[in-house]
Amino acid sequence: MTDALAALRDLPRLLLAHLPTPMEAAPRLGALLGLASLRVKRDDCTGLGLGGNKIRKLEFDLAAAQAAGADCVVCGGVVQSNTARQVAAACAKLGIACHLGIMRGRLSATEPGYEETGNILLDRLYGAVIHNIPWDEDRNARLHGIADDLRAEGRRVYLVPYGASDALGAMGYVVAAEEIIRDCPEVAWIVHGSGSAGTQAGLLAGLLALGHPARVIGVDVDAQPARVRADVCRVGREAAALLGVAGRWEDDRVEVAAGWSGPAYGVADATTEEAIRLAARCEGLALDPVYAGKGMAGLIGLARQGRFRDGGTVVWIHTGGSPGIFAYPETMARLSR
Repeated sequence: MTDALAALRDLPRLLLAHLPTPMEAAPRLGALLGLASLRVKRDDCTGLGLGGNKIRKLEFDLAAAQAAGADCVVCGGVVQSNTARQVAAACAKLGIACHLGIMRGRLSATEPGYEETGNILLDRLYGAVIHNIPWDEDRNARLHGIADDLRAEGRRVYLVPYGASDALGAMGYVVAAEEIIRDCPEVAWIVHGSGSAGTQAGLLAGLLALGHPARVIGVDVDAQPARVRADVCRVGREAAALLGVAGRWEDDRVEVAAGWSGPAYGVADATTEEAIRLAARCEGLALDPVYAGKGMAGLIGLARQGRFRDGGTVVWIHTGGSPGIFAYPETMARLSR
C-alpha cells in the first residue's frame, strides 16, 4: 500500500514530543454548545518545556539545524512567546546554544509580573541568552543582526522562524493530522487558534495528502485575520509542495475566523474570559488568555452561530500556552471567583 506521507518520512526528524498526544472527549462542553461530538486534541501535553504545539514543529526545524551542523539557534518572539520558551527548552535538551530576540512593548499595558514571569522566566531557566528588541524597531533586521554577530564569533547559526512556522515546521502538524484521523476517522471539523500560520498550514497540507475531507478553521488570535490567512496560504502551499501534492492545494480551503481575538494581541475580551471559565469548569482545561483562550472562544462562537449544525465530530486542538496564565494574575484571579 502506498504511503501518502512518504515524503514526510524521508525528512530528518528529532523525537522531542510525547506523541501521539491524547484525544479526549469533551461531553459536558459539547452538550452546552449543542455539539453531538466534541473532542479535544491535547497538544498542551507534548511534554518538553511544559508542552505546546511548537514542539511538534521543532522536531523538524531543529533536525535541519543539526543536519546543518548548527551549534547556535536564534529565534524571536514577544515576552510571553510560547515559541521562544519551547525553542529554549529544546535547545537545552540538545545542547545547542539558544539566543532569543525578545520583542518588548507590543502591549500598551501589562499586568504585574508580565515582564518577568510565565514564559520569559522559563526562557531564562532553560539557559537562553535574551536580547531585548523594542517593538517599534525593525525586528527581523535585529534578529538577522544577532545571527550575523554570532557568525562573526565563529558560531554556526540556525535561524528558527517566528512560531517555527515555515514549511518544514508545518510538517509537525502533518503528523498531527495523521494522528487525528487515526484516533477519530469521522472528524468533520478541526478548530484551533491560529497566529503564525504553521499549525493550520500543516493540518491542511496533511489532510490534503491523506485525502481526508475534514475542514480546518483557524481562529485568529492576533487581531490580524487577513495577515494570518495570507501566511497560512503561503506556508500551506510550500508544505504541500514538500509532501508532493502542490497541485492539489487550493487557497479557498483556508478559513481564518475573525471576531474572537479581542481588541488586540494579548488582550482578553469578554468572549476570551467566558471561554476560559467554561473550559475550566466543564472539562478541567486550563487555558491562557492570549492563545488557547481565544481559540476556545472561536469554537464557542462558531458553535453558537450554528456552524457545526450539520453534525459530525468537532476536534478542538489545545495548542498549549499554560505558562502565560501566570503573566495575567489579575485576569485569572477575576475569572477564578
